[in-house]
Amino acid sequence: MKPIEFIDLGRVSYKTAWDIQQAIQAKIIEEKLEERRSGSSIQRSPDVLLFVEHPHVFTLGKSGKMDHLLADEQRLAFLGAEFFRNDRGGDITYHGPGQIVGYPIMDLDRHFTDIHRYLRTLEEVAIRTCADFGIEAGRIDGLTGVWIKDAKICAFGVKCSRWVTMHGFAFNVDPKLDYFDAIVPCGIPDHSVTSLAKILGYDPGIEEVKTRLRSHFADLFQVDIQSVSSIPEPIQAILDFK
Repeated sequence: MKPIEFIDLGRVSYKTAWDIQQAIQAKIIEEKLEERRSGSSIQRSPDVLLFVEHPHVFTLGKSGKMDHLLADEQRLAFLGAEFFRNDRGGDITYHGPGQIVGYPIMDLDRHFTDIHRYLRTLEEVAIRTCADFGIEAGRIDGLTGVWIKDAKICAFGVKCSRWVTMHGFAFNVDPKLDYFDAIVPCGIPDHSVTSLAKILGYDPGIEEVKTRLRSHFADLFQVDIQSVSSIPEPIQAILDFK
């Protein structure tokens, strides 16, 4: 069981979490390259799994279309939401309170070098989490994501550099679903968005859902998730700077 450090950052801005991911990814890549250059094993940093909630924000992936954002600057200001273009795959999505965003920064050379398998495994984490609450979720051919009938409950968008991942998934526990009206979610106009709370008729509690996601992530990726006792200094420095 390979170790992976788990850090729950709580509610942080999208840009702050992006900077943290980039710093962790850059460190893992640099250590990986140094080991190859030296031809001998070195003490390398473990993979990291971040959980966060973001304030209201819309993000557009590198292959996304700007016209899938249906809100102008005035509307964004009214919604209290930010907008970012980023370097992940996928189109446009929304993040906000009540949604668990998971950012695995993993060297897939330690696991398997197959990005499609990686995405399918992340999807399976969400599918099994839904099943824990008695909800049958699944996939739709040709579309990335986890769906309950034709409504998406979990969105995905990743980036991989030298087989080290960043970005990840957004699982809807009890977000304000009307924020999705400001976009064409994931660029798919004929599908809707849902949440655990909407399906169940009550909020199951975000901490309980985090626990389920972590458990299935550990089982499916065959990793030992180790919660850090304190936030590492480089990450804390980014948080303090912001």
